[in-house]
Amino acid sequence: MTSADARCRLFKPAVGSALDAARAQARGATLRSGASEDQVSALEARARAKAGTAPCGSKDLTTAAGRVRQAFDGYSTMLRMTYPGDRATWQADRSVSATIPMWRLSQPAGFGGDRLVFGLVGRGNQMLAVASFADGAQPYAARLVLRDTLRTQGPYLNARNAMGLAANAAPRSASRVFGAETRDMAPPTLLPTGAKTGLAFRFPGEASEALSRLDPRETATVEFVFTSRGGVDVVRRAYVEVGDFAAGRAFLR
Repeated sequence: MTSADARCRLFKPAVGSALDAARAQARGATLRSGASEDQVSALEARARAKAGTAPCGSKDLTTAAGRVRQAFDGYSTMLRMTYPGDRATWQADRSVSATIPMWRLSQPAGFGGDRLVFGLVGRGNQMLAVASFADGAQPYAARLVLRDTLRTQGPYLNARNAMGLAANAAPRSASRVFGAETRDMAPPTLLPTGAKTGLAFRFPGEASEALSRLDPRETATVEFVFTSRGGVDVVRRAYVEVGDFAAGRAFLR
């Protein structure tokens, strides 16, 4: 239906965005079920081919489009969605506030005694990492490390069943690194549950696009960089499951 909409302009933009969210979620579920990237690509190609053979005014396409519109009537009223993954969950919230910073798409994570919430904030869907450190340490920088899709042929999932998300993170040599653009004290509304203070690091908009293109089974790494007494950088790492980030991001649209 996404392909048919692109060719025949069947839906208003809001319905088209809803279809895109559903397509992204279905793709993630298919990959998590054990299908390969090649199998998913072949399935998508067959869908596009089928859409290409149906006349825009055909009865079958008109009926299917009507069902999509009816489903959207209910979908459009939903403010919140939960996207469970293999080990972690994204929580999406379409509520917005002009004055209070709010998570719109978020995933919590623990690393050692420290805690993190990572995701998109506010009307502009800015990508933030908000962390609270148990020992009161203050990192001077943060980095988001993602597999580089232009330099790799697919995700690193050889150790998918190993304990912990770190097993599915790409090696540094096959990754892109996004440095945080800002570092600020985090507003109370963005802090991890139970935290009294924390730091908020904002990443560039292109990092959100890069994360959306990854396999839902793989892992993104958030690195916090500290200066030790000896002057040598110390890094603490938190891990975020890619999961249905793309579907959640489409849901916000």
